[in-house]
Amino acid sequence: MTERSSAPSLRRHDLDWLRVLAFSLLIFYHVGMFFNYWEWHVKNNELSRAIQLPMLFTNQWRMSLLFMISGAGVYFALGKRSAGTFLRERTLRIFLPLAFGMFVVVPPQIYFERLTQGETYSYLEFYQTVFQFQPYPQGSFSWHHLWYLAYIFVYSLVGVPLLLYLRRRPQLTARWAAFFSNPLWLIGLPVLWHWLGQVLLGDHFPTTNDLIHDWNQHFHYFTLFVSGFILCSQPRFWDTLVKWRWLTLGLAGVLTTALYVFYWIPGRSIEGLEVTFYLLLRIINAWCTLLAIFGLGYRYLRFSNGFLTYANEAVYPFYILHQTIIIALAYPLIDSSLSIGAKYLYLAVMTFLSCWVLYHFLIRRVNVLRVLFGMKPTSKPQPAAVTPSL
Repeated sequence: MTERSSAPSLRRHDLDWLRVLAFSLLIFYHVGMFFNYWEWHVKNNELSRAIQLPMLFTNQWRMSLLFMISGAGVYFALGKRSAGTFLRERTLRIFLPLAFGMFVVVPPQIYFERLTQGETYSYLEFYQTVFQFQPYPQGSFSWHHLWYLAYIFVYSLVGVPLLLYLRRRPQLTARWAAFFSNPLWLIGLPVLWHWLGQVLLGDHFPTTNDLIHDWNQHFHYFTLFVSGFILCSQPRFWDTLVKWRWLTLGLAGVLTTALYVFYWIPGRSIEGLEVTFYLLLRIINAWCTLLAIFGLGYRYLRFSNGFLTYANEAVYPFYILHQTIIIALAYPLIDSSLSIGAKYLYLAVMTFLSCWVLYHFLIRRVNVLRVLFGMKPTSKPQPAAVTPSL
């Protein structure tokens, strides 16, 4: 073990970088949802199957990456806080922005969707329906893209006893770190666990993002949340990820190529036993991609600069705002004769620019807004936390 990794780092800049990159990817992904054939809130007048191809790849691991980063952040957050203080902070940093988002940020998305469905009422007339508290899609009460906040808030609440147990027993996680230093177990056992979960739960609990009926996603995402926590408990885990980073990256590359060649580009239907094989292929690919991302990040992204300090604080407001801005900008373009490429470029650039203007000139300067967007109140902008805790 190298001297560099003999003790847990006080500043995990690699996780900060991955967090910023993951949330930035989310913006490009949701812009793409306006143009593909998958169900979404508003749709362009011309749709594209080609735009779905890169989204099929990122769709396997983008949210998994965020849940693992969130679990890693909890490890550091619990280390310097009592359980009560940690839960109070979770409420302020996650539940309050979620509630604010459900009443202020998300309703415009539903309003524009209703206009595409033929409604002609004003926004004020529509907004009154939010307080009927009838869940979307029948009603106008929803967390839409903020479902991730609801999930990590609940995982933080119900997972505290387990996470505290693990944090107080480094000898246990040290044995796990030694066991998973073998790439066969590092790749094979998590893949088997997630594959069995998908086989047993996938057909019975389709994805809903409604928290209550989403047991297949809970199985996977809570596992990944705890996995991110455990990864940060021992430096040896990270040494293992760095050691095998080219193996996991190579496997991910080979499997991604196979998925594109045999399944995604042809768009062929999958039936019978082949469904089970396809699920296994996707899960191996997704897990190897995650391992490669963390290993490469730990090896090459353990540095900071002014951009990271700024972006690590800005990324949370960007996440809360981005989908509403995309839909608001996309709605007037639905029947435009502009090409898909021109519309995509316009929406991506203007979404980032709009989020930045709102964040830089308003949110970060007003303490009430800082709190509502999950930031700490301050008299002037402060550097981001040393580790991501969202």
